[in-house]
Amino acid sequence: MTTGTESPSDRERKLQTLVTAYIVTGLFFLVLPGTFLGVWNLISITNRKALDQLSPAWLQAHGHAQIFGWIGTFILGIGFYSLSKMGERAHFAVARGWLCLALWTAGLLMRWSSTITEWHWQLLVPMASVLELTAFLIFFRMVSRHRPPRNSGDLKQKPEAWMLMVIASTAGFLLTLIANVALTSFFAMRGEGPELPHEIDQRVLILATWGFLVPAVWGFNARWLPVFLGLGAPRTTGLFTALGLAWLSVLAALSGYLAISVALMPIAAAVAIEALHVWEPSLRPPKTEGIHPAFPLFVRVAYAWLAVASVLSVCAFSWDRHGGIWGASRHALTVGFLSTMVFAIGQRILPAFCGMKVLFSKRLMLASLLLLNAGCALRVSAEIPAYEGIIRQAWLVLPVSGVIEMIAVTLFAANLLLTFNKPAAHLNGLIGIGHPAGA
Repeated sequence: MTTGTESPSDRERKLQTLVTAYIVTGLFFLVLPGTFLGVWNLISITNRKALDQLSPAWLQAHGHAQIFGWIGTFILGIGFYSLSKMGERAHFAVARGWLCLALWTAGLLMRWSSTITEWHWQLLVPMASVLELTAFLIFFRMVSRHRPPRNSGDLKQKPEAWMLMVIASTAGFLLTLIANVALTSFFAMRGEGPELPHEIDQRVLILATWGFLVPAVWGFNARWLPVFLGLGAPRTTGLFTALGLAWLSVLAALSGYLAISVALMPIAAAVAIEALHVWEPSLRPPKTEGIHPAFPLFVRVAYAWLAVASVLSVCAFSWDRHGGIWGASRHALTVGFLSTMVFAIGQRILPAFCGMKVLFSKRLMLASLLLLNAGCALRVSAEIPAYEGIIRQAWLVLPVSGVIEMIAVTLFAANLLLTFNKPAAHLNGLIGIGHPAGA
């Protein structure tokens, strides 16, 4: 625990070390259990020319590593850092942050390894889910007790719209982890295998994406895009309408009304895009100091992928027969939208969070984003004709798309790791690049 005599600079260094540990851990899960296993799965599917010839456990292990191991770990680390900077409980954040990271990482590794190897999976998979939930509850307790700093003369300050969006996504995160504990425990007792049945897994995936990850991106974008892209202030009513539609989609999916669920997704996406002014001209010059100037373009491209993903979900419900359209929709959402957003925003904010650094290479940033979107475009366009048996030659494109995306991920991880190894910006006289406003 931090002592009362600890200086603000010492506390800041400890917080920066903590968030850097979270980001490095997330990068590990992104590169190895996430992307490497995903490419291996894709090559195996290509060799067998059928999705159902690959173990569902391997597919779900890949997805869990990507959603929770990578993006979930990033969100937890940024959350601890941001709450400590914005609130009144900074001296509790570091110790609890390290405990949360230890439990979270142990749960992720246990879940991934026991699912892949099936070694004592009936015990280890539920135990891993409990560890993940326990770690998150440490974070959630801090979130629920968070008090924003008061302005002078204000007795009570209402939370801003973006913060309410992030809180709602945090609730979605919690519900997803609770569902994981309940479902893994139930199916472990049945002893049929470490994977969840397809229909159940599909519903949990909609909860994790449209109940947690997509609203989280909308919330953080509502805070950062007016600053970084020079956009107008987000429309609060539109944001909350998009959130409500996303949650109605989740509830419909969980209740078994998949047609209603997928029909709501394009509407929610369109309302969010309009509320955030994403495709409108910037009112002020974008802030691209220290990063590649194409940054605003890729943020807008990410929302194009969100629109594509939501429309493909509607098409999948009507016409999918062998998993091709569903797979393309999921990939457009998780790689096209979520990964592009993390690659763009992450290389803008994480160097500042992790020690006031300057991004190592603008060219690596551009290369990672170009390759990621090229690989995603190849994957989405080839997956439907290949899996659905429309064009047999499309199978040849799938492993190429996976390799391109793996290179993109490697460049992204390398750029951040090399950035973290650089001295702080102020030591190089580069004072102009600091923390994002309000972060």
